[in-house]
Amino acid sequence: MGNFEQKVCLITGAATIGLAIAEKFIQQGAHVVVGSLSLGSEKDLKAIYEDQFDFIKTDITKDLELAKLLDFTINKHGRVNVLVSNAAAYADDGAATTRETWLNTLNVNVVSAAIFGEMLRPYLKESGGNIINIGSISGVFPHIQRWSYPVSKAALLHLTKTQALEYAADKIRVNMIRLGHIWSLPFEGLTKNDRNHANKVTSPFNLMERVADPAEVANVVAFVASDEASYMTGSETVVDGGYSALGPEQHEPLFPKLAK
Repeated sequence: MGNFEQKVCLITGAATIGLAIAEKFIQQGAHVVVGSLSLGSEKDLKAIYEDQFDFIKTDITKDLELAKLLDFTINKHGRVNVLVSNAAAYADDGAATTRETWLNTLNVNVVSAAIFGEMLRPYLKESGGNIINIGSISGVFPHIQRWSYPVSKAALLHLTKTQALEYAADKIRVNMIRLGHIWSLPFEGLTKNDRNHANKVTSPFNLMERVADPAEVANVVAFVASDEASYMTGSETVVDGGYSALGPEQHEPLFPKLAK
């Protein structure tokens, strides 16, 4: 029997990572509802898993559409056990980022996670549920020529800890999964779907010397969302292949260079 037998998981964002998380939950017995502007996958989860999966077209920056997504879930299943705030806006022109892009990025990546989490709060309190926010190494380490996306992920990290603090009174756990280089829509688009090239370019920046499969993220999300992680809240679980451990000296020792 799966860890999520008869549980209901709500996920925002239907890109590669979001659907991998959805499929992992389903395989462990959950009913999953995904809210996103589009269902960007060649894999028809509805056809495969039938009543265990639903997709609701949702603009998460509109409170009315978030309310409709929640209403659909409650009307069909009567409860919510897990919220995964996975949706993200990636548009970023570094220092030249326009005010419109700044505001949209923060709205999608931070504000919507805060608003939807609060909407779900009474239902998560009732179910003893939890929230997982999908973060990024960009929210901890500055990245040259990228401003709005990293700043939004830094804000999401602080939101995660704030939610954990506030929601502890309701016995709702809130955690972040901080991601490194994952094979996902941005990587597919930038490399023209060349995964070998993605591995080559990213290999100096992580200890695994490759990008991760979305399923590798989903495995960790499922654990942190499960009852097995019952003492985890306000935490960051890092899935970055050792990016954070590598440091600016990377793979080359400094002292031999100094001795030359």
